[in-house]
Amino acid sequence: MSDQLTEQLKEIAKPVVEQEDMFLVDVEVKPASTKEIWILVDSESGGVNVDTCSRISRELAFLLEEENLINSAYRLNVSSPGLARPLSDSRQYLKNSGRRVKVKYKSGDDYLTVEGELTHVVNGTSFDVIADDGSHIKIGFSDVVETKVIPKI
Repeated sequence: MSDQLTEQLKEIAKPVVEQEDMFLVDVEVKPASTKEIWILVDSESGGVNVDTCSRISRELAFLLEEENLINSAYRLNVSSPGLARPLSDSRQYLKNSGRRVKVKYKSGDDYLTVEGELTHVVNGTSFDVIADDGSHIKIGFSDVVETKVIPKI
């Protein structure tokens, strides 16, 4: 039921998020005494702010009540994915170009890891990482296992 609910939530949330000039990164349903629904959003043209999240949350709450998808108490949270979450949409790579990343990726039959600067993002296709040793590594999005932004300290 949870996978089906997650897919239904994505279908409802996507147009609401897009009307705010943002894109849907993920939807998570977390079981708890009060079920938690997390709608994770991002923007190509800027950051994610509280006012936009509030508008999305109000519209989604209205639609969820109208659709009557959830028949128990729940808490709706709309937020940016934050730095702790791996990048999951190619649009997030473009936004993070120039930042330091750690990428786990598949190369042939091997799994490799590289740390360095994210550069030259070709939306939907590939990106480059300038590794710490100065080498340039081209990685296709289809080969990515996980990419995390490394915050500056």
